[in-house]
Amino acid sequence: MQKTISKEKKYIVSACLIGKNCFYDGSSSYKPKIKDLVDSGEAIALCPEELGGLKTPRPPAEIFAGSAKDVLKGKAYVFNKEGKDVTISIIKGSKEFLNIAREYGVKKAILKTRSPCCGRDKIYDGTFTNRLKNGNGVTAALLLRNEIEVITDEEFLHDSAPTTKRSAKLHTLKKTIHGKRSKNKRR
Repeated sequence: MQKTISKEKKYIVSACLIGKNCFYDGSSSYKPKIKDLVDSGEAIALCPEELGGLKTPRPPAEIFAGSAKDVLKGKAYVFNKEGKDVTISIIKGSKEFLNIAREYGVKKAILKTRSPCCGRDKIYDGTFTNRLKNGNGVTAALLLRNEIEVITDEEFLHDSAPTTKRSAKLHTLKKTIHGKRSKNKRR
């Protein structure tokens, strides 16, 4: 009997989050908990900018004169800091990212915050002055439009960390158990 291997993944994640040096400046934004998802087979990691043909390192890029939805409609653009229009590459990479997510049956994405591709809710404002504006990156907008939940790396790490209240309860419980064991040993 031949064993079939499931191709399904729970998540698709920004490759820079698992330590791949694909961030615009050639660095990464390594998050060990997110890399663990890939190592355990729960996630696949890709970089939409690289999928679109952009090289690493590359000048930073920002959405100009509109939103990610406008970019997808052809009404706004993505320019890099040198003034080059990289809209076509960003859209191409975002569509490929979506196609791969569908191929793997992914329902959730964990994406890098503030990126012109991967950002969700807040992205850089298009002036290259480190100011943020409300909005999504192109990849995030495309995934959301196709009913794939988008979680930022910050949300994922915050939600997977134990809460202070929970940590305090666990600490108290451990002390209580340890205290009872110590008393039992004295008898």
